[in-house]
Amino acid sequence: MSADKPLAGRVALVTGASRGIGAATAKALAAAGAHVVITARKARDLEEVEEAIHEAGGSATIAPMDLTESDSIARLATAVTERWDKLDILVINAAILPQLAPVTQIELKTLNQALTLNVLATQVLLASFDPLLKRSGNGRIIGLTSSVGAEPRAYWGAYGATKAAFDNLLSCYAQEIERISETRVAILDPGATRTQMRARAYPGEDPQAVKAPDVVAERIVELFVNDFVNASRIRI
Repeated sequence: MSADKPLAGRVALVTGASRGIGAATAKALAAAGAHVVITARKARDLEEVEEAIHEAGGSATIAPMDLTESDSIARLATAVTERWDKLDILVINAAILPQLAPVTQIELKTLNQALTLNVLATQVLLASFDPLLKRSGNGRIIGLTSSVGAEPRAYWGAYGATKAAFDNLLSCYAQEIERISETRVAILDPGATRTQMRARAYPGEDPQAVKAPDVVAERIVELFVNDFVNASRIRI
């Protein structure tokens, strides 16, 4: 490990890595020396991220997949086991923003979709990759959340409910593994960031008025390099 490649030898998995914070984080982790496995639904978008990583001298593997499909996460865990037999870093970033609406008008179909990806897939990720994180001896997880999970806001009930459940799952898992593993968990609230999800939620906002995803990515890498206290909640 060198000063300019502090994460050399580490294997990282980033979900929702085809754009926004996920793509920026994948690139930043690769620049720090990690081999990054990047997942998202669209292969073409992942290939663009992979190409950017390779052009910058990093290494990455794409894994196009829908995290909500039955057994997709288990298959990915098997593939990671066969190739590396460990996972050092897991960044849980993939999420769906349901339509903003009063609680009485939430569409159940979109709420179910958000619950499936934002909550159920998170539980499956933790269950599937827990053994690989333990084999690392220094497994680290960062889950990307939102302030509306802890601070309810009118019309954000659907998304906020999924993020409250997401936070609870990660926090419980952090407590459960603290005395039996070296794996550590942090929940990161990136705050206002220039992403497609943000643009959907605030269509009239000037994108240049909020920070770029690279700012969040740099902070994530810094946390993995310098480490963090288990069960931390961090806001940028």
